Amino acid sequence: MSIADTLFQRRWPDPVAALAMIRPITWFPPMWAYLCGVVSSGVAPGSAWGMVLLGVVLAGPLVCGMSQAANDWCDRDVDAINEPDRPIPSGRIPGRWGLWIALAMTVLSLGVGWQLGPWGFGATCLGVVAAWAYSAEPVRLKKSGWWGPGLVGLCYEGLPWFTGAAVLSVGAPALPVLVLALLYSIGAHGIMTLNDFKALEGDRQTGVNSLPVTLGPERAARLACWVMGLPQVLVIGALLHWDKPLHAAGVTLVLLAQVAAMRVLLRDPRAKAPWYNGTGVLLYITGMMIAAFAVRSIGVTP
Repeated sequence: MSIADTLFQRRWPDPVAALAMIRPITWFPPMWAYLCGVVSSGVAPGSAWGMVLLGVVLAGPLVCGMSQAANDWCDRDVDAINEPDRPIPSGRIPGRWGLWIALAMTVLSLGVGWQLGPWGFGATCLGVVAAWAYSAEPVRLKKSGWWGPGLVGLCYEGLPWFTGAAVLSVGAPALPVLVLALLYSIGAHGIMTLNDFKALEGDRQTGVNSLPVTLGPERAARLACWVMGLPQVLVIGALLHWDKPLHAAGVTLVLLAQVAAMRVLLRDPRAKAPWYNGTGVLLYITGMMIAAFAVRSIGVTP
């Protein structure tokens, strides 16, 4: 049965498919990054638990979920090649329901972001614009193996980290907080590059110039490892500069564990990329939280 036939057979979206489209498994990184921002602000989370909870929901289910829905809608032709059983190409999300869901979640995200004050709302607006710029024509930054992963890394790690710190601080975060958020955002470019391995064939056929397509899997994997590792080396140096040797040692240990995992990855990048995204990324975000605790007592200047 063709995809078109299936689309016409279903009028309403399958609720299970709708949940799959917004991919709950992808919500964790921005939620974690928001909590890193909360911790790094130095403000006791219990003093503003409502803002903490609202920000976590906004970063994960709402903005990240919306970005996944928008990406699935804009990628429906690519998914028909790579993953024909996904909600839209399989027909479980029929017609334009994928678009309507993404637009509804966009409006809901902005409404919730408004409740977080000017800093939270401004960050939400940036996240929403970035989500559509990544996926939708005519911008579609996803076509670039450099700009696309960079934008996603910024929105998955840096922007929610900044937002959590700004909302709790009720103002601009301290400079060390901004430095850490930026460095971990840069490193996330490598994570996003590895995530592109699963769509290698479809990207090649539809003109998406991901780094696995343009450089080949082996070179792209090596580059991703360097991009993930070097910012963490700078984080370690910054923590030592800020007189946080124990925290620097903790980040060093998780980086060494990542290096061991990277050696496994580089033996067979195409086969091991999903494994690394479960193993190495967990270590990466562990280092994020260690660094967040390190700077919670640091003032505006390092």
